[in-house]
Amino acid sequence: MSLAGVRRAGRRFPERQAAAAHAGSPHVSRRGPRPALLRRGVLMRTTETRAINGREPHRLRTRAAVATATLLVAGGLAACGGSSDSGGSGEYVSGETFTMATVSDPGNLDPQASFLAAEFAPFAYDTLVATDDSGEVKPQLASSWEVTEKAVTFEIRDGVTCSDGSTFDAQTVVDNIAYVADIKNASPFRGVYVPADATASASGSTVTVTLPTPAPFVVAGFGRLPMVCESGMKDRGSLKAGSAGTGPFTVTESVPGDHYTLAVRKGYTWGPGGAATSEPGTPAKVVLKIVANETTSANLVLGGQANAASFFGPDGDRLAKSGIDAVKTQSAYAHQWYNQAPGRVGSDPVVRKALTQALDLDELRTVIAPGRGSAPTAVAVYDPGVCGYNSVKGNLPGTDPAAAAKALAEDGWTKGGDGILAKDGKKLAIKFIYSSQGPGQTAASELAVAAWKKLGVKVDATPLDVTEQTAALFSTGDWDVTWSSPKAPTPQVVVPFFSGPSPAKGGNNLASMDNPDYDASVKSALTKVGNDSCSDWKAAEAALLRDVDIVPFSNITILTFHKNAELKRAGVLTVPTSIRMLG
Repeated sequence: MSLAGVRRAGRRFPERQAAAAHAGSPHVSRRGPRPALLRRGVLMRTTETRAINGREPHRLRTRAAVATATLLVAGGLAACGGSSDSGGSGEYVSGETFTMATVSDPGNLDPQASFLAAEFAPFAYDTLVATDDSGEVKPQLASSWEVTEKAVTFEIRDGVTCSDGSTFDAQTVVDNIAYVADIKNASPFRGVYVPADATASASGSTVTVTLPTPAPFVVAGFGRLPMVCESGMKDRGSLKAGSAGTGPFTVTESVPGDHYTLAVRKGYTWGPGGAATSEPGTPAKVVLKIVANETTSANLVLGGQANAASFFGPDGDRLAKSGIDAVKTQSAYAHQWYNQAPGRVGSDPVVRKALTQALDLDELRTVIAPGRGSAPTAVAVYDPGVCGYNSVKGNLPGTDPAAAAKALAEDGWTKGGDGILAKDGKKLAIKFIYSSQGPGQTAASELAVAAWKKLGVKVDATPLDVTEQTAALFSTGDWDVTWSSPKAPTPQVVVPFFSGPSPAKGGNNLASMDNPDYDASVKSALTKVGNDSCSDWKAAEAALLRDVDIVPFSNITILTFHKNAELKRAGVLTVPTSIRMLG
């Protein structure tokens, strides 16, 4: 079905209609029927990318490339969905402070400078549209929109003000799009949330974004771009420790590495679905507390020093046993990548396949995510996703150590007296880097190392924290195998990680992949709009898996616990206007 020309609120994804019929509005206490504009969800879910073998401009500076890495290493894993009783009396109370423990420390609060600010941005900044926990795209700063194959028009709603009291208008939207699209500004959102070749203009309250070629899911892509007010556009330095947005909160204190404090704005009425800060239970303050250790976060929630935190590891089980409510979602968790840069053993497809066949991926999944792991069906996953295809089934090699050994022997690898395989005088040695977060990673890595050593591979295994792993993947390039996962709601968001220039050449293709079949399918997908592109995205991912460019082996159920408060998560982010403090 072509989605060109769909007005305002197109169609919900068919496979999601039944579930979405029961989904509530992101805010808690409003009453009455939704306006007609909101009775149907909007089709599109996010972003647009053109970075095929370097032919289109993903030539971001190193700063932006490293910022983009957070989509893989740390970026944005969080739960989504509703909540029930969360402690307290169950009655809303006003004037309280909501504290969330988070591992993401943006440092620089400029919402368009880094993905690290993603957890913070929705509190101080709004977007043109908003995606709720059912995948429905709703009006926010834009009251309506129209999509064609060549352009998107947004009608900017009246009455929106910035935190300094100034009016937010269509020209400010144009200025935001122009800033991100300008390669000189090195925003990691260029080519991810904003089409790299897009241009915008304003006429009255209407913004027209011109697209030289169609962009799948473009509306919701703009729905992930925080809009900065004119004062911040004119003085970007003021955004590093402050805010200049239209959001429901404004920054009052910034202490990088420790916490960020925001105060509620009075008179805010333009949240998703008409959500307002006058609702009972809306917190007077929000504190985002930086806590790198999940055990510490769990202790803070249990002790009442924090109202919410997300968990991947066993500390989540500890909180579950205490009876504290949690919101759940599925997300990508463990993908195996091979460095295919010249001179690296991963550039040999025989080696990639053999290293994969040596592993029992099902066993690894049960160890790396005990009790909460599931088999991936696509490369990039978090709830709610798009398309709904299974690109993994039938495209990855199964466990077969004997076949792996035979293939390596036929490829010229022979074992020496030390039991290590060698070819042309060079040993089959790999530098394996993985996350130091959680015992599951450590235990699973030990299984993988043992299997590879049994095959005859020399393994140097090193656990790294987020900063160290990011540096290795996007700066030094000194690795052969890594475990990381792309975290994105739509497949085109992660194209720069699988195609185009490598980090050494200013891009984000961390493994130096060069897969013509993938590139061809992506090129085809980028000529279509919305769900019409799904078959091409499935073919693109299948091409990566058949060539063992990437091996997804575990998704995970992430738990976000909340105590003495209610909240919702939409995609990977907290919906600020959904937070309600309980007495």
